Amino acid sequence: MLLVRPLPTHLPSYANALQRGWSADTVRGADAAREELAWIAADPAGFLASLDDPQAKGPPVTLGDGRQVPRLPGFRRWMWDEEDDRFAGSINLRWQPGTAELPPHCLGHIGYSVVPWKRRRGFATQALAGMLAEARALGLPWVDIRTDADNPASQRVIEANGGVRADHPLPPLQPGAAAGWRYLVHLR
Repeated sequence: MLLVRPLPTHLPSYANALQRGWSADTVRGADAAREELAWIAADPAGFLASLDDPQAKGPPVTLGDGRQVPRLPGFRRWMWDEEDDRFAGSINLRWQPGTAELPPHCLGHIGYSVVPWKRRRGFATQALAGMLAEARALGLPWVDIRTDADNPASQRVIEANGGVRADHPLPPLQPGAAAGWRYLVHLR
């Protein structure tokens, strides 16, 4: 597995994953996938450019409740399966300049998702290790990663990368969802 900066040659495989029902947005799911497919069809170069925004120049982010909040600096990398030369998942890093703290609406520094047909191959564990190196290079002393309480696979990925679970569960990300856990990974 390679972590790649998304390029035009990667885009068809990524779009195929979206068409198959996968989404990097684990909260908005299918709605986010449809929006990304429409954006890719209308402006593939603009879509790719939006995935690398370390100066937070992109538009505000619309939260699930409709509120708009300022975009944080961040970037997305894609997990690329070298065996079949296809998209395998996505991982992103976001941060707030000058501090390791995040705004209350932010669900952690790092988020990731592997397409269902590529799971159980260690891709998320490898991708998280790579993204932790990027966070370290930015000077972050620690990162916050959140996962659903009913997602033991994600919990194992975080723990394999040094994550330590906080003492108390977090409220669900959306109505009807499971409670969550907050993990901290110390980088120094």
